[in-house]
Amino acid sequence: MTTLLRLALVSGFALLGASCACQPHKTASTRSAPKRVCKVRTTAYTHTEAGGGRNAIGTRLSGKNVMSAAADWSRWPLGTKFRIVDTDEIFQIDDYGSALIGTGTIDLYKTNRLAMNKWGVRSVDIDVIQWGSPERSIEVLAPRAKNRRIRTMIVALSRKPNEQITRPF
Repeated sequence: MTTLLRLALVSGFALLGASCACQPHKTASTRSAPKRVCKVRTTAYTHTEAGGGRNAIGTRLSGKNVMSAAADWSRWPLGTKFRIVDTDEIFQIDDYGSALIGTGTIDLYKTNRLAMNKWGVRSVDIDVIQWGSPERSIEVLAPRAKNRRIRTMIVALSRKPNEQITRPF
């Protein structure tokens, strides 16, 4: 009986692991079905922190419908839209943070400190709905290229204009 139970549990875990079919990142040219990316490290930020209420492209941070998110644009290009599987929230990358450069972390915008602190740090599965544009990312970053961290993103984006973007972790 215990052998049968163990076999059932192992089979169940194998099916559960297979249900989260992690996909490598694609460039903006792949805009078909959403691609599942598993175990993405996320943190949260709000407008009362140092960056203020505007994103990197100069518009207000969004906390409605499609919410703002920050990331390393060489990993998640400007305009990348994704859905968090567990919460069904939709975010779009419209900001970056120097602490995010070189990491796979996505910083999610929350409308207040309570929500930010409640989110904390989580590893979540996401469905990428639409990949952003590396070209647009470079265009926005170019005037800021004097900053060493920004140059790091520009160089990484320039190296793979038509290549598949792959996860560094």
